[in-house]
Amino acid sequence: MKIMVNGLPGKMAGEVAKQVLRTEGLELWDYSLTGSEITQKTAEIGGNKIHLYTPHQRVFFAADSCFPKGGIVVDFTHPSAVNSNADFYCIHNLPFVMGTTGGDRTALEQRVRDSDVVAVIAPNMAKQIVAFQAMMKYAADTFPAAFKDYSLEIVESHQKGKADTSGTAKVMVDYFNSLGIPFDVKQIKMIRESQQQIAMEVPEESLTGHGWHTYTLKSKDGSVLFRFTHNVNGREVYAAGTIDAIRFLSGKIAAGEKGKVYSMMDVLKGK
Repeated sequence: MKIMVNGLPGKMAGEVAKQVLRTEGLELWDYSLTGSEITQKTAEIGGNKIHLYTPHQRVFFAADSCFPKGGIVVDFTHPSAVNSNADFYCIHNLPFVMGTTGGDRTALEQRVRDSDVVAVIAPNMAKQIVAFQAMMKYAADTFPAAFKDYSLEIVESHQKGKADTSGTAKVMVDYFNSLGIPFDVKQIKMIRESQQQIAMEVPEESLTGHGWHTYTLKSKDGSVLFRFTHNVNGREVYAAGTIDAIRFLSGKIAAGEKGKVYSMMDVLKGK
């Protein structure tokens, strides 16, 4: 199966592309859609030359009929490109895995449902973190308002190049709201400055690629404190989860499904 990884020469896209090359049954396609600011024409992944197309070059890309028949697109581009890219995929009947955060997520999912493609759309591709989110969702659904009158602080730290607020943290806000804590995504504290990250004890070798999240809940009188933390250094865990999403989506394509949106929770469940 040919896999088109969009977002090269970005680091997350690069990590996924390398994982594709290491995975039996998958073939890295030698084309990639990239950002308008990219001036280089090609990127090299594991000795493979990948031809890069900027957004305004997509018309030529489409005219060349360069699409992989029966292939899957993986998107790790930029938040500003999410909806435009998804529209492009739907127009050209390209099933896709959207790992890029940001954009109008409601419009993104509806665009897929109005099309003939299927997609996995997830703000976090790390299966273990998704499992943690599933536990929080269960708590929110089963014990609503269990933390009423508690305060909440969310701090997320990512590499300097991450432009938007963590999609993982945004999802968690919904669960905490259901647990009785009024909190807005605008209150999430974003850390992108390396000196602050070093003070937080992020390893220096991980400053260019990490995802640290801490959720602190405190009772009104300050006598009770809960703290949930998940810290990821590097990008390998996200790339591994992306491969699982590709395999899951392949099964849905083989079953002839169209116009459906799946999450990483669906990938974890295998259905």
